[in-house]
Amino acid sequence: LSATHSLARRAAPPATMSRFGRKKPPKGWDYIEPVMTALDEELRDAVNSPHEGKRKVEALWPIHQINNQRSRYVFDLYHKHKRISRELYDYCVREKLVDGKLMAKWKKPGYERLCSTYVINPKNYNFGGVSICRVPRFELEPGRIVQDPFCGCLGCASGPGGYTNIFGNKYGQNLADIQVAREDRARARAKARAAGSGADASDDDGAAAGGGGGGGAGAAGGAAAGGAGGGARGKRGEGRSVWADASDDTSLRDGSDAASRIGGAAFAQGAARAAAAAAAATDAGLAAQAARGDDGDDDTPSAKRSRIAE
Repeated sequence: LSATHSLARRAAPPATMSRFGRKKPPKGWDYIEPVMTALDEELRDAVNSPHEGKRKVEALWPIHQINNQRSRYVFDLYHKHKRISRELYDYCVREKLVDGKLMAKWKKPGYERLCSTYVINPKNYNFGGVSICRVPRFELEPGRIVQDPFCGCLGCASGPGGYTNIFGNKYGQNLADIQVAREDRARARAKARAAGSGADASDDDGAAAGGGGGGGAGAAGGAAAGGAGGGARGKRGEGRSVWADASDDTSLRDGSDAASRIGGAAFAQGAARAAAAAAAATDAGLAAQAARGDDGDDDTPSAKRSRIAE
């Protein structure tokens, strides 16, 4: 009997496992697998790419940025778009496919755009500080551009004027938003095609009422299936590149969404207010100086000696 069971176990087909983990992935893995595979291949290319002409820290930027993008993809699909289950989310964290510590920080106020847990560790910087990328843009000098030397982040602080694409390249794009936008666009196209085919079928009055109606319904159903198939083909075609391209909305490519534009306007208004406050303070100082009867001459001993000599 034991020999029979042993043969049965050897004859049974092996369980399907992911290339990313030793355990069988939960339901819904096929939804995120294309993007995860593309990012894994991109990471492998970044590791094997030549580093000539780059600084030592700059050669590691793509690795940290892909880690951030992969974690953000899974995080937003679960928390923002509700497209994956909690079981799949926990599986990705447990199998270390994503950065669980970084994702935990994203849930806290003020860390929604955090690029890496390294930049907020005071042990990594002099005087117990943090990286320059954590300083809000409205607190920097107007026009100043900063970049963290560890991961290449341009600024991940929350608040007005913050960057949506914190790396300024394709690794800063939100892949979850891109995927969901493409799915919505494919469904809208399929629905439009089905509606157009249904209108054409209703205009055909040459057939009998019963048969014509059945034929019209069949044509509409076939057109809907064809539209859905076309949408699926379009989705597969778009899925060849997980990053946004020229066919996608501009906000998905460079991160210039409404929130970023509003933040930029707030940043400009804040800079204008700061300049106005500085000018008002200067005017107040001059007025106080005039009220004291001070003519603005230098009262240092050397200046007094110069005036006496004159």
